[in-house]
Amino acid sequence: MINNDTNWLGLWTLYWREVRRFAKVYNQTIVAPVVTTLLFLAIFALALGHAADPQQNAAYLQFLAPGLVMMAITQNAFANTSSSIIIAKVQGNIVDTLMPPLTAHELTSAMALGGATRGICVGVVASLALSMFVPVRVHNVAALLYFGFAASLMLSLLGLAGGIWAEKFDHIASITNFIVVPLSFLSGTFYSLERLPPFFQSLAHLNPFFYMIDGFRYAWTGRADMNPLLGTAVLAASCACLWLLCHRMFATGYKLKA
Repeated sequence: MINNDTNWLGLWTLYWREVRRFAKVYNQTIVAPVVTTLLFLAIFALALGHAADPQQNAAYLQFLAPGLVMMAITQNAFANTSSSIIIAKVQGNIVDTLMPPLTAHELTSAMALGGATRGICVGVVASLALSMFVPVRVHNVAALLYFGFAASLMLSLLGLAGGIWAEKFDHIASITNFIVVPLSFLSGTFYSLERLPPFFQSLAHLNPFFYMIDGFRYAWTGRADMNPLLGTAVLAASCACLWLLCHRMFATGYKLKA
């Protein structure tokens, strides 16, 4: 059961600790992902070259930009919470997080929101950087805010669950290499699902990463492969399920308590 008497001071303190943790090394946690995003854009721009119609090239880069920003958001939100937990476990100071009078839902909320904050910060800076090279016109502000936050929160919760489950850094690397990166690359980040055969389109619709990419692209361009309302529901359900999983892990002390 979730205690209604929330320790707001403790929740805020833990959240602020997580924010300060990545803010102190902003060159690594914010600037570096933005540089990587710009490199992706440069690679695709060079790959297109002058063989195709320049207007088509510009249209594709506008199509590509939201996916690149979303990829940066999600990967950094995941990295923040997963690294925070696994480092504390490996160094043996996870007790400093578990000993304060914080309930499972306070621990889950504070750490997940801390990771989501990093993802959002990276997304804002990456969007500003991309706007210098690709015209950015927001089609739907509400969708932009929702999909940006929901995707960041979802990957932050996934990183939190992965960090609790992992016993060493290799386990986190496995989740990144075999789950996060493949689902990101196969979610329509670099292409429209209309280009895929019907079977693979249906398969892609089972990927929750597709809905956050598609919804975020709709917010930027007004173009979507699926109904954005469906994406809204999928992300809400995914966040709820992952939040309950993380809450359960903290409540039972799964791989956290000896």
